[in-house]
Amino acid sequence: MLLIKNIGLLQTPVGSFKHGGEKQGENLKLKNAAVLIDGGVIKSITSDGELPDGCEGAQVIDAAGKLVTPGLIDCHTHMVFGGYRQGEIPLKLRGAGYLDILRAGGGILDTVRKTRQASEEELFDKTMGFLDEMLSLGVTTVESKSGYGLDEENELKMLRVNKKLNESHRIEVVSTFLGAHAIPDEYKGRAGEYIEMLCNDVLPVVKAEGLAEFCDIFCEDEVFDVEQSRRMLSAAQALGLPSKIHADEIEEIGGASLSGEIGAVSAEHLIATGEKGMASMAKGGVIADLLPATSFYLNKTFAPARRMIELGIPVAIASDFNPGSCPSLNLQLAMSMGYITYRMTPEEVLSAVTVNAACSIGREKLVGTLEEGKQADLVIWDAPDMEMLVYRFGSNLAKTVIKKGEVVHG
Repeated sequence: MLLIKNIGLLQTPVGSFKHGGEKQGENLKLKNAAVLIDGGVIKSITSDGELPDGCEGAQVIDAAGKLVTPGLIDCHTHMVFGGYRQGEIPLKLRGAGYLDILRAGGGILDTVRKTRQASEEELFDKTMGFLDEMLSLGVTTVESKSGYGLDEENELKMLRVNKKLNESHRIEVVSTFLGAHAIPDEYKGRAGEYIEMLCNDVLPVVKAEGLAEFCDIFCEDEVFDVEQSRRMLSAAQALGLPSKIHADEIEEIGGASLSGEIGAVSAEHLIATGEKGMASMAKGGVIADLLPATSFYLNKTFAPARRMIELGIPVAIASDFNPGSCPSLNLQLAMSMGYITYRMTPEEVLSAVTVNAACSIGREKLVGTLEEGKQADLVIWDAPDMEMLVYRFGSNLAKTVIKKGEVVHG
């Protein structure tokens, strides 16, 4: 058993459901709290200086009056990739946009070439390092998308890396199939044929081998249109893979509206989403996975988070770590950006990176809140409260990270 005592403030959302609207900002706050953990699960939580029954003989951690929250959940990353893309920075400084670089054979397609060249072992070793860094920042669960293979062999290679990472690292890795991330060179001008190949040849293998829990697509101008996205996600749903969708990152072409129509679990990016798309998401119960660090890095506007919360759309915040549009895996930084640029309260931000992020990747019954019976994933912060945590942008305030009841950092 493990006892964490002398917690100055324990702050957590409550419940295993999406927190939208007013619920987004509802957190339980317990002062002078203690948590008793047994078998990797939270056994009891007390407050006001009282210690849990049955804690005698437990290993003790003194939180020294610090803040304790659930472990952070990064619900949108592209962390398995070959090479890097720092060479694109001079192009961006000269005014080249995301689609300009993609048209010139750079962007995603450059990473595709490097990922195809990398072995499964090389990708695994590289990403293990990223996971170590994420863990030190307080992240205990992460979603990882494929999408830099863009053919059967290399997409499956990426998904197998995800599976091996989940089996090997303390962080839990939830795998998403994003074969429709871009149109590969060999299918240039034949996006529809590429989608059919993915549906007919790759999706059945992904399902049969248990390599992904979700299917995603990049619904965007000059990539995949709404009907191609509907075809891909419907085929995945028929196989039992719930939908995610990269929607309205650059242009509003209908991806957010589609997410509500098909009952997607989440729509992601949403920088350009308008009222029609948000109304569809609200009606369909879709989670908005927002990525403020990407807006910052691309020098774009920020997603309309406050309007989404007003409409009752549950908002999650993620890093979008990838080699092109967001080469940062610092979820704490994204939290601070959500606080400042989205005008979200500290309580809303905490829900965004815990319970709503858990719902976005199907883990809400296990993680995302600190409650009896939940998995004991939590962080002791070098901060007295959430206000300090989101205020100190750029600093790593994770003091001690606990995963399944074991200290894994600090």
